[in-house]
Amino acid sequence: MMNSLRIPILCIIAVSLLAPGLVWGSLPDFTSLVAESSPAVVNITATREAKVPPSQFNQDEVPEMFKRFFRDYQGKPAPRPATGSGFIISEDGYLLTNHHVVENASEIVVALSDRRERVASLVGADPVSDLALLKIDAENLPVVEIGRSKNLKVGEWVVAIGSPFGFELSVTAGIVSAKGRSLPDERGNYVPFIQTDVAINPGNSGGPLFNLAGEVVGINSQIFTRSGGFMGLSFAIPIDVAMEVVQQLKDTGVVSRGWLGVQIQKVDRDLAESFGLDRAAGALVTQVFADSPAERAGLKEGDIIVEFADQAVDLSSDLPHIVGRTKAESEVHVVVVRAGDKKVLPVTVGKLDPQGQNAPSMLSGNNDVNRLGIRVRELTKDDTTRLGIDRGVVIEDVSAGAGQNAGLQEGDIITTVDGSWVDSQAELDEILEGLANDVAIPVRILRNGQAQFVAIKIDP
Repeated sequence: MMNSLRIPILCIIAVSLLAPGLVWGSLPDFTSLVAESSPAVVNITATREAKVPPSQFNQDEVPEMFKRFFRDYQGKPAPRPATGSGFIISEDGYLLTNHHVVENASEIVVALSDRRERVASLVGADPVSDLALLKIDAENLPVVEIGRSKNLKVGEWVVAIGSPFGFELSVTAGIVSAKGRSLPDERGNYVPFIQTDVAINPGNSGGPLFNLAGEVVGINSQIFTRSGGFMGLSFAIPIDVAMEVVQQLKDTGVVSRGWLGVQIQKVDRDLAESFGLDRAAGALVTQVFADSPAERAGLKEGDIIVEFADQAVDLSSDLPHIVGRTKAESEVHVVVVRAGDKKVLPVTVGKLDPQGQNAPSMLSGNNDVNRLGIRVRELTKDDTTRLGIDRGVVIEDVSAGAGQNAGLQEGDIITTVDGSWVDSQAELDEILEGLANDVAIPVRILRNGQAQFVAIKIDP
């Protein structure tokens, strides 16, 4: 019996030893790509004055996720350099990098691959997309070949060339992990980032991301990190977006983006059920800003935008990308689902002008717990003045029940329940008493100045 098993086992061992060679043999060869493309990749050193004295700097307040690569959080009184990467897009000296690499720089020095150095001028910068267009005085420069990021496929090989930690012309490779990623940013989610697992570290920022054809398909911009270094998640600006920005910066020095004037959230399965949708899709409008294109077009809180300018909005994150790339002052059609019916609304797109929002502060007052298991109070004059709202009730306490299960919190302001506005505790209780058990209903709340919907099922 032992002898009869010997040959199959040896065959299995032989196949297993050969298998790795078969996998290794299928890996791409990047040598030609690097040789042809690296001469157009540059190292950038930006000098700027530190504005934060060391005595006032609290490093514990620095967020660890989505750090910009070259923002020096340690205040220093002397001029300090920031280093990054970039790439040449024209023979007469135009090149691209990240805005945060050259932000507030008093001098920008570009080191070419042949060791020459040139002082660059800033043609224009766009903080929203984190892009900057530079110009150096030179001719007959090597240039990259520009590709199309829209043709990228998830799982496709990509290569980054840059200067991590100052090590010039370092090459790393990986695959496209996802497309169209929206990242949290105070300026809005107007860039559909390319997510990769290419090793990116401080110094790579602003450098090119190539496909296997040697075409630039993205600009390395951000990483997701808890340590400050690479953790397997890197994000690049699509080159299609970048070249649109480049053209506007060349023409006018600034970038114009479309603006709709709504706050939105994702439609999950429970919210889809509560709004009568057959699947979770679209962008749920949680707030319509006053005197905005959305308000003038008749959009309302609770509308679910499923199409904008003839483009489907399947994910809520799709909408900012589509709106931002729509020309200001153009008239487009918006398709919304309202009370279970589709409506087509014409809207004249505005021009983006980001504004800050005030965080609400709360007071206290009532003792009655309703069907949601929450205790609420009505708004005071002080509330309406500080928060800029005149309708809703404030949650003071959350007990076990439907509200707690849905994630309601103390300080949330309930504005609508199942599409009906709530102006008082009595109105809220009346609406809740008329609702059926175990049926998901949409409840609109304000939390920390941000409007959102939650789906709530009333407990039997």
